[in-house]
Parts: sequence; structure tokens; C-alpha cells
Amino acid sequence: MGKAWGFRRHGGPEVQEFFDRPDPAPGRGEVLIRVDVAGVNPLDHLLRSGPVDGLDGGRPFPRVLGMEAAGTVLALGEDVNGLEVGDAVFGFALTGGGTYAETTVLSAPHTARIPEGLSATVAATLPVAATTAVDVLDQLGLPAGATVLVNGVGGGVGLAVARLAVGRGLRVIGTGSTAKREHAEAVGARFVDYTAEDVAAAARALVPDGFDGIVDLAGGSSLRTVAPLARDPRNVIAVGDMSVPDLGGRFVERRVDRENLERSARLALDGLLAPVITAVHPLSDAPAALAAVENGHASGKIVIRVA
Repeated sequence: MGKAWGFRRHGGPEVQEFFDRPDPAPGRGEVLIRVDVAGVNPLDHLLRSGPVDGLDGGRPFPRVLGMEAAGTVLALGEDVNGLEVGDAVFGFALTGGGTYAETTVLSAPHTARIPEGLSATVAATLPVAATTAVDVLDQLGLPAGATVLVNGVGGGVGLAVARLAVGRGLRVIGTGSTAKREHAEAVGARFVDYTAEDVAAAARALVPDGFDGIVDLAGGSSLRTVAPLARDPRNVIAVGDMSVPDLGGRFVERRVDRENLERSARLALDGLLAPVITAVHPLSDAPAALAAVENGHASGKIVIRVA
């Protein structure tokens, strides 16, 4: 039996609890891992709040929270290629196993070896934030010297987008609350504080001719405020707000396969993608870790150290 943190029914934070569970058996195309570090993401509380098609794996309650992890392979399911027992790996729990637990199962096609020189803590931050950053900037395809607005720059994905964009030679403007300024400027972005000034006016003053691309991580009314700043509405890419086509923009095209994980790991090793890890919690403090992300106050990336 191993300790896990999850929920027995959908709802708010009040449904969360710790419980013991047997080590899950890896199914076809899965690997069982001992979890060293789990990443914390907004999607975690969204999955707790209600069903999300294709991401709960059809598993019964109780369900374990968490979508990304790094750890060591303990066992292989059928039809697993390219991974062996004892490998240090990182990846996605896309079949509903959860990652806020001592052991879990990851989807093998969405799991990669951790390269030598990369820590499990950094690797656990890459599956969601880093691959999203790579995807959104590849989708924009902007040349060096172009301008990009990262709307909601302060979180794990936003900082990854900004850091990678700067590395590609783009001029980056990021929006966020006052507490996010230090981290945004540290990765090379010019910062616009939406709590202190008119975001659209301040961004337009910095880039009068309009932005070559906009990456939106805030959604809602914030997306609608900044979308008109794009020179071409097709270059407004949203990560969370599915209504972006109504504005002429596009939703990010995600690639969560092993190849993209390996690419993100290489970028991290080369220093071109440096996750900003602002808090490391033990598993016993998982409620506080997720609460910080759920209430929107978290800067950078928060992880849970399990092992």
C-alpha cells in the first residue's frame, strides 16, 4: 500500500483527501513508476472539479490528483517500447493514474527517459509547461526580432513561453499581477502590471504597430482585452480558452509524445528552457501546493517531492 492524495467524488477542495492504495498494475502501454516528484498544474483541480473528456482514463473513484511526474520505472505493461525497469523517467499520467502518490502509472508513449544531468525536480516540470511552450511557439513560427505578448506570464507555462521566446530572439512583453514582475523580468520579458495600469494602453505604448503574436494564458475578458493588439488575429494562440476562434485566433495544437518530451529535456539541459521552480512541497503538504495554483497566486512552477 502507498500513500496518495485525491478525491472520492467531483467537487471543490473539500472533496480532497489522503488515502492508501495498492500499487496500480500497469496496463497495456503503461509503466508503473515510483514517483520522486510530481508537478502541480491548473488542470489538476479542473479534473477534480468535474469530468474532462479523455483525461480520467475511466478509472473508478477514489482518483488521484496530478498529471505529470518524474520517477523510476518499477514494472512494464504489455506493448511498452523504449523503456526498461530501472529507468529514470518523466511524463504524463494520461490514463487517469494520478501523480500525487508514492507510485503511479504513466502512459508509456507519453513518457521519456530523464537525460543524464537533468534532475527529477526539473524533469517533473516539463511535461505540461515546457511542451506547451514549445508547441505554442512552433505554431506561431515567428522569426527573430518579432514581437510577442504573453498574456498571463507569471505561471509555469507563461514563464516557459517567455524564456523560450527570448531564446529564439523574440521581443517579449508579459502581462501579470505585481507579484509576477520579478520572475517575468528575470527571464527577459518586459512586464506590464495589469493591477497598476491599463494593459492594452501600456502594451500598445511599447509596441505601437501591434504584436506579431499573442500567447494567451489568462482567457476570458483578459483575452478579449489583448486580442485586438495582434496585427493578425490568426496569430492569437490561446492555451486555455476554447472560445479564441470567435476572435479569429487559434487554440494551441498540443503534442505530448515522447519526442516532444525529449526535445524539452534537451532545451532544459542547454539552458534554453529553465523552469522557474518557486516552491517544493512534501506530499503531506499537497493541499497547500494545489491551493496556491488554484487560487491563482502561484508564480512559476510548484512541485511536490514524494520520494
